[in-house]
Amino acid sequence: MKRREFISLSGMVAASGLVTGFTPYPTDRSKETPKGNSTLPSMTADVVPISVAEREARITKAQRLLTENKIDALVVEAGTSLFYFTGVSWWPSERTMLAIIPAKGAVRYVGPAFEEARLREQLTIGNQVYVWQEDESPFQLTAKALKEMGTPFGTIAIEERTRFFISNGIQKEAPYLSYVSGDPVTIPCRIIKSAAELQLMQKANDITLAAIKYGASQLKEGMSQDELSGIIMEAQTQLGGNADFALCLFGKASAYPHGTKVPQSLKKGDIVLMDCGCTVEGYNSDITRTIVFGAPPTKRQIAIWNLEKEAQAAGFAAARIGAPCEAVDAAARKVITDAGFGPGYQLPGLPHRTGHGIGMDGHEWGNMVKGNKALLQTGMCFSIEPNISIFGEFGIRLEDCVYMTEEGPKWFSPPSHSIDEPFA
Repeated sequence: MKRREFISLSGMVAASGLVTGFTPYPTDRSKETPKGNSTLPSMTADVVPISVAEREARITKAQRLLTENKIDALVVEAGTSLFYFTGVSWWPSERTMLAIIPAKGAVRYVGPAFEEARLREQLTIGNQVYVWQEDESPFQLTAKALKEMGTPFGTIAIEERTRFFISNGIQKEAPYLSYVSGDPVTIPCRIIKSAAELQLMQKANDITLAAIKYGASQLKEGMSQDELSGIIMEAQTQLGGNADFALCLFGKASAYPHGTKVPQSLKKGDIVLMDCGCTVEGYNSDITRTIVFGAPPTKRQIAIWNLEKEAQAAGFAAARIGAPCEAVDAAARKVITDAGFGPGYQLPGLPHRTGHGIGMDGHEWGNMVKGNKALLQTGMCFSIEPNISIFGEFGIRLEDCVYMTEEGPKWFSPPSHSIDEPFA
């Protein structure tokens, strides 16, 4: 989403730091003059980054899983899992940069020679770096590193998001090794969130909810979807988040779960759907609110909104420790199909899964979808967003994320109360 100029605010920020001032069916603000140049206050003063000790514990867990699965080492390229395990933040360019986590011993790195100093600035776990010059092969160097780690004929796991040219290059240079998926190691590590991770996700959700609430207070007749998106994106940034996305849909466009290329201008009585997220220290939020602009909602809008809320609540009720992930989808979908929509993924109705895993990536493992027999465990995090799409009319989506505790699911963001009080 493109960022737009943020509309300044005055008198909109409560002492708590949360945005106030939203009213049901917000009125046209196009003739109001913004007062002053005040900005939203940051909400991140109390944020505590993931500690080195926690990353070391992640490495220890990964090494235990490697041993249990009879794997000698895990290869992780630049991206989310690299940051998760080592704290090294590195953009995945055409220049190969890897971490190798052995079943025993210290983590090692393979990277471009001219970037060695920048890489070493970030190292807190492991200190051995194999560097390759621009006219050399990083894959030959990786094969050398694996051999020196004591895996001349062992089994190597490749993290799932490793790009083909890298995994293929390693396999060509070390054909004597066996290669398997890294999923048995990375998924059990990353799918279960620690208390520190949950705190960061909570902060990201707090920021996004406040930004959506502020965006809703700035609606005006004739504004574009991109304008609203820009306002919410900038609000997330000012509140201290790393703004990731703000999908804003008006009227009939709200029936398209991920939007339409057809431009929309806001009219009184339109459904306004806002699906937004940010990151805090690499951890994601994902919240959707659906409201009506400028007029009381129609009976049809109220009925579908209430049905969506009932479906979301049913999904939440089905999320219990030891229950399969698919139970959440089945419970939410049943509410919608019992009301005459669907069945299955047919429209009008719920055209996609009920939820997705979330953490350092906006969409992670642990989808709430038919066929996922994986059992819910303490520390798993996922969205509950059943969505009702009615093409030609509108769509309603209420999305909040939960984290599993021993007592059951807990909301990161309080669900919408009603179409009249979406932020109550």
